[in-house]
Amino acid sequence: MTLIPLPAFQDNYLWVLHDGQRALVVDPGDARPVLDYLAQAGLQLEAILVTHHHPDHVGGVNALRDATGAKVWGPAREAIPEPFERVSGGKTAAALGIEFQVIDVPGHTAGHVAYYAADVDGAPLLFCGDTLFSGGCGRLFEGTPAQMLASLDALAALPGDTRVCCAHEYTLSNLRFARAVEPSNDALRDYQARCEQLRSRGEPTLPASLGTERQVNPFLRVRVPEVARAASAFNGAPPGDDVAVFAAIRQWKNEFR
Repeated sequence: MTLIPLPAFQDNYLWVLHDGQRALVVDPGDARPVLDYLAQAGLQLEAILVTHHHPDHVGGVNALRDATGAKVWGPAREAIPEPFERVSGGKTAAALGIEFQVIDVPGHTAGHVAYYAADVDGAPLLFCGDTLFSGGCGRLFEGTPAQMLASLDALAALPGDTRVCCAHEYTLSNLRFARAVEPSNDALRDYQARCEQLRSRGEPTLPASLGTERQVNPFLRVRVPEVARAASAFNGAPPGDDVAVFAAIRQWKNEFR
């Protein structure tokens, strides 16, 4: 299998997975980069996986379905371009001979889902849309801090070698914020340096490693004493209240410049 992050818009990635003949795409906000890549690589699009309803994730769905006949899977509780197969936590989506488990991850949007495969070429693979970013997480447009924390906890419980395919190249800005929250985190410092090198060469920082994210991402580390103390210093969040700590870190990130 070949995994490709196709750049789109200002900082989106449209993830393409293919076996040399058949392909799937995740969150195609724009059809053109996908159609161009399919033609260049001689691929037939078999499936479209959608994580949530925002236009930069679904804008190309109709054009791709019409051009290729690909089947579309999307979150059962969100308005995705019809027709599509509605999925929610506990269901599966099968494409390219791979069975993706659907995980409910509300927070960024009310019905957001993620797609997880336990073994794709020897390692797990996660398409998480805008729920989890490298070094960060999505804004809470429709969900609550408690929902988002539960969603991130569910993703953080997956195996450490899981490849995290986020939908945006936000890594460097996220890591600058993470350093403000946890300045003494050596793993975070080293990861930031590696990501800066990648971006200086014009290379993506993604997919990320879930094991690394557990070491560096403040939104997965709200129970770490230094992170909890930083949240308390920001707005008085009680260090023992995980949801309050998460909410404080999220608000801090919203305001961070």
